[in-house]
Amino acid sequence: MKRAAMRLWTLNKGLLTHGRGLAYGSENKICKPLHIQEVRNKLREIVGVSTIWRDHVKAMEERKLLHNFLATSQKALPPRKMKDSYIEVLLPLGSDPDLRDKYLTVQNTVRFGRILEDLDSLGVLVCYMHNQNHSTKMSPLSIVTVLVDKIDMCKYSLSPEQDIKFTGHVSWVGKTSMEVKMKMFQSSYSFHMHSDDKFWPVLDATFVMVARDSENKGPAFVNPLVPENKEEEELITQGELNKSRRIAFSTTSLLKVAPNSEERNVIHELFLNTLDPKTISFQSRILPPKAVWMEDTKLKSLDICHPQERNIFNRIFGGFLMRKAYELAWATACSFGGSRPYVVTVDDIMFQKPVEVGSLLFLSSQVCFTQDNYIQVRVHSEVASLDSREHMTTNVFHFTFMSEKEVPLIFPKTYGESMLYLDGQRHFKSMSTPVILKKNYTVEP
Repeated sequence: MKRAAMRLWTLNKGLLTHGRGLAYGSENKICKPLHIQEVRNKLREIVGVSTIWRDHVKAMEERKLLHNFLATSQKALPPRKMKDSYIEVLLPLGSDPDLRDKYLTVQNTVRFGRILEDLDSLGVLVCYMHNQNHSTKMSPLSIVTVLVDKIDMCKYSLSPEQDIKFTGHVSWVGKTSMEVKMKMFQSSYSFHMHSDDKFWPVLDATFVMVARDSENKGPAFVNPLVPENKEEEELITQGELNKSRRIAFSTTSLLKVAPNSEERNVIHELFLNTLDPKTISFQSRILPPKAVWMEDTKLKSLDICHPQERNIFNRIFGGFLMRKAYELAWATACSFGGSRPYVVTVDDIMFQKPVEVGSLLFLSSQVCFTQDNYIQVRVHSEVASLDSREHMTTNVFHFTFMSEKEVPLIFPKTYGESMLYLDGQRHFKSMSTPVILKKNYTVEP
């Protein structure tokens, strides 16, 4: 597995090297990185939305006119190359003190929740670049995030005094969906840019986006993707494998089928370890040493979804939801582990339902699996409108944290908690490569 992970990193690193062509435009000139604040502005230009809340209804009505620009089949759309969607974005923390404050934590590191917001916006812009329609100024497509497939960290602590660079491009295309590969790097210098500035890898991210029609009511076709070399062919093949893996994972979901024999044995062993040897009764349960009941690890939060957090389609921005879920998960891991946790992996965040502006957002976080100094945290998101008490699930988030010291074991009490334990174990085992905490601020295979 380690060899495969290193091979994929080498492949992606080579693909994004300027010599490979992805960073070049049609005239072989290196594209100037966008400022992070330009990403949202470009998205507004592409969609044509109003920045004034009271005008949003009118702006969305105007988008109906774009319906005629939608393709009736994917064959009617010109194929695109990976370099057509390639973008570089600069987050100048070192040179912009005001921007730095927005990303700063009390531990003098970078807020990972803010990074999640930036990745979400970048992923959407990458897909719009892939589907550029030169016959109209505004895009007839509504592109939304449907899944955060995986985010793997290779550095656990980021300096708020060094510039950050994001890169992204479309790596696989279906009929109406796209996979986006994004990377994040941090400069080795503080406070100012150098001509020979070196950027070191921080994370790899894979998002899945879907294209909808101009009113965001139904699916829409996207431009096909054609590879230019063997490396790009392998990326497309990997995209197909990722799709098959997601389907297989969904098919074997514990919400659909029973645990396998090995998992049943795990749960039974956990149950036996909590029986009181003095009573010899199935009803008498005690907690083993250095262990915590799963039910005692919960934290909850409530947010009112104000217009400030809306996306370009006047729904609540997916990055905002990820940031709030991550921060609650971090607090859960911190409270449980008794020391500062570091995020290692984010995976399988499915955006099941859009969140409307004005909704009440309920987040519930709990530790569902632990091993050594790893903490697997699950966050459940649901919403209710201001005039309705009915709650509806919108997202389930999965975060893997690493604590500075060994953490207690988790024990479920009920069958439902046992399923959460197994689900957490599955997500933990899906981690690309086990990591080891290093004192030099990196997480290495």
